[in-house]
Amino acid sequence: MTQAQPFAPISRETVSSQIRAQLLERITTGELAPGARMPSERELSERFDVARTSVREAMQGLVSMGVVERRGNRSYVAEHLPDVVVEPNGDGKSFVAELFETRRVLELPLFEMAAERASDADRQRIAAIAAKFDDALDITEFRRLDREFHTTIASTCGNPLLIELYGKVLDQLFRSVEFFTLLSAESNQTEVERIIAESAEAHRHIAQSFIERDTDAVRKSVHSHLDSVEHSMVSDLD
Repeated sequence: MTQAQPFAPISRETVSSQIRAQLLERITTGELAPGARMPSERELSERFDVARTSVREAMQGLVSMGVVERRGNRSYVAEHLPDVVVEPNGDGKSFVAELFETRRVLELPLFEMAAERASDADRQRIAAIAAKFDDALDITEFRRLDREFHTTIASTCGNPLLIELYGKVLDQLFRSVEFFTLLSAESNQTEVERIIAESAEAHRHIAQSFIERDTDAVRKSVHSHLDSVEHSMVSDLD
């Protein structure tokens, strides 16, 4: 199996982790697509110019992560990622902060990819969802539209594995008791109304940046939106 680009040279420190990182990058960018057969240990050993034991350790790491599957004596990129199940470790706000941090790591580069790859029809669909946001939405309808907006954008990035991973992180966030408790507490309703109004405006800005095919504006709008929502959820809600 040949690759479009040569692998980067490997230093002699943490060889297996460097191999794993390069292979994981090929998987997350879609160069090694879901279901694709992975190169053999011998082939990877020759390409990286390292011992097969290092390749074997790297591959085992990918198997443990759930992104590579063993089928007999061959390895394949996983068709589907394992479920993300995370138990809170500490108070509710700390857990919500961790979920937002994870979301940020995925969402910023994913939305940049989407901004570059989305079709005209995709961009119109994103704008149509953004137009449904209204300052007066109740929290239930807002959460439904919010998720639809973000998952629709993610679906245009062209990388099924990354889309699935992002969806699982959103699942964890939207289904978490801690997240729901903060949004539904009576003492937080005034602040929640402000979050809805500001998020509605932010979504319209993001959608307009997609319509204008302005990747830099998408990046800045998403970064600002995540900063604002995370600060409100973690710092302003009781």
